[in-house]
Amino acid sequence: MTKTLHHRACHLCEAICGLTIETTLEDDACVRITSIKGDALDTFSRGHICPKAVALQDIQNDPDRLRQPMRRIGSEWQPIAWQDAFDLVAERLLDIQQRHGQNAVAVYQGNPSVHNYGLMTHSNYFLGLLKTRNRFSATSVDQLPHHLTSYLMYGHGLLLPIPDIDHTDFMLILGGNPLASNGSIMTVPDVEKRLKAIQARGGKVVVVDPRRSETAAIADQHVFIRPGGDAALLFGLLHTLFAEDLTRDSHLPVDGLKDVRAAVAHMDADTMSQRCGVPAEQIRQLARDFACAESAVCYGRMGVSTQAFGTLCHWLVQLINLVTGNLDRVGGALCTEPALDLVASTSGGSFNRWQSRVSHLPEYSGELPVSALAEEMLTEGDGQVKALVTVAGNPVLSTPNGRQLDQALEGLEFMVSIDLYINETTRHADLILPSTSALENDHYDTTFNLFAVRNVTRFNRAILAKPEGALHDWEIFVGLAKAFAARAERELKPTVSPAHMIDRGLRAGAYGDASDVKLSLETLRDYPHGLDLGALKPNLATRLKTANQHIQAAPEVILADLVRFAAVPAPSPDQLLLIGRRHVRSNNSWMHNYHRLVKGKPRHQLLMHPDDLAHRGLSDGQRVRVRSRVGMIEVEVLGSVDMMRGVVSLPHGWGHGRPGVQMDIAREQPGQSANDLTDEQQLDALSGNAVLNGVPVTVAAA
Repeated sequence: MTKTLHHRACHLCEAICGLTIETTLEDDACVRITSIKGDALDTFSRGHICPKAVALQDIQNDPDRLRQPMRRIGSEWQPIAWQDAFDLVAERLLDIQQRHGQNAVAVYQGNPSVHNYGLMTHSNYFLGLLKTRNRFSATSVDQLPHHLTSYLMYGHGLLLPIPDIDHTDFMLILGGNPLASNGSIMTVPDVEKRLKAIQARGGKVVVVDPRRSETAAIADQHVFIRPGGDAALLFGLLHTLFAEDLTRDSHLPVDGLKDVRAAVAHMDADTMSQRCGVPAEQIRQLARDFACAESAVCYGRMGVSTQAFGTLCHWLVQLINLVTGNLDRVGGALCTEPALDLVASTSGGSFNRWQSRVSHLPEYSGELPVSALAEEMLTEGDGQVKALVTVAGNPVLSTPNGRQLDQALEGLEFMVSIDLYINETTRHADLILPSTSALENDHYDTTFNLFAVRNVTRFNRAILAKPEGALHDWEIFVGLAKAFAARAERELKPTVSPAHMIDRGLRAGAYGDASDVKLSLETLRDYPHGLDLGALKPNLATRLKTANQHIQAAPEVILADLVRFAAVPAPSPDQLLLIGRRHVRSNNSWMHNYHRLVKGKPRHQLLMHPDDLAHRGLSDGQRVRVRSRVGMIEVEVLGSVDMMRGVVSLPHGWGHGRPGVQMDIAREQPGQSANDLTDEQQLDALSGNAVLNGVPVTVAAA
């Protein structure tokens, strides 16, 4: 037997932790993974890994993972040759577009797309040929308010200031649980040590959350907040900063701060307290503590994105950092300067160039909010969606009112999925096209290097050979594009491999041919543990993409949304509100078929404060019925003093026991889909992002 050590980053979440993977060439000429450990020499993760990384071998060896194209004939699945599959897709999609129009074909891309660079570089090589306006992705159930805010304020949807966690003295976290997520739109491996390092140097960590999360448990202060109340809290903080003259001048060019002051003049802490459930004096003291810290950063994540005022929340987060002098400042919020800079090489974005056909939801960067997807299939008339292409996504479990989408998929004329599994969504497909596994593929993190808390780079080489007859995901898109272009009689531009594209980008970047580093894929061969390019530094003034290269503090569409905010009454204290929950062993719906990740204590239960249980005559461990406007599920309830009274929590991504799903381990797990309760009609009206937190529900005995 021959043993070999390989070094690469884990691709299963945003932390991109470095791994040392040992493989063995055995006597039968097969290469097998024998161990996966954290890479102690990795310049970024410093040896840290979470349980997900160890499960990479489960993914590789999973007998349920598809390894050849499959065509559904009735309820049966049959293998089909690659070229026959490409030709079938081209024939069916072109026919549907010729009969019903280009927008009759819709596209949904899931969040694993950003974890594999072949999907990033080549998906549009095919999808762009469809020329449909009905494009959707996981962005609008996750982070659309982040991107829209940066587009409106800074001129580019990817110009996202990142917490300088390694140098800050005060970190305020809203709607984030980095100990479970490993950081999110904040690529930060080993986050627990980094948070504790803030405390060790005399700083403070404050977490705002309706649940005492894993991160809140290690924080210096935890603030309970009514779900959906974050905008009110942030307004109260900003008002206090202005009213008590706690602001600092910024070195950045800014337009519109006077308009901001005027807009929030009546949003004092006393008034906002009624909306968010946080005592007014606590709001004022939190503002003082933040402003008086030597350096501070306010960080809002998914919990504040997926609520009715998600865009207002992220605008206010940026303003709080700005007016306290902590935007573009060491220890505050800083933008990366990555080796491959998507901000420099891509357009800044777009907003509301068109709207969805039925509910008139706004476009952002060529995509519509996914809450509109089902209704675009179910509502008859010109432009009705008749066909769907899904890419690495499971929207039946991950988008609002999943049962409605489940129903809509049944009525499609044709559906094709680029995916590794027959899951809750792809079971409806006519054709599934699986790519190679991650360990059979090379990879470069174009996205997560852009969100990293240090400027880092590395190239991850495949550690296992590409199986005979298999295709990488980018090769699948090239095959589809060639078949579609030939049938449609369109000219197709030539393309190169993702590695060639990355090499060009590195050479053209800040550390490339024109620099002393001379960075390229070839030079990265000398850095198997990654290359650290230095701490984040102030650079926003030179990177702004607005028309006048000034920060736009008061975008008109955001100020206009204050009318909607003012019209919402204070919440009823008797209404139960549902929030989500994340676990370090899980990543949405695609981590549940691996025994290393689902073992241990069950985590599918509905969490509820004991007082709320008693008030309803319920007991710990009982089966309960949870109802919302759109549906009902039965689930086990668990009493927890970590929950705010009036709030219940259910994790996302479960509910795999549906007919036709071929994921044996996942099907055995208890639990239901939280998105059978979330409501496609509840949205952040400004961006169109889904509301997954603060969903009104009732809970009663089953």
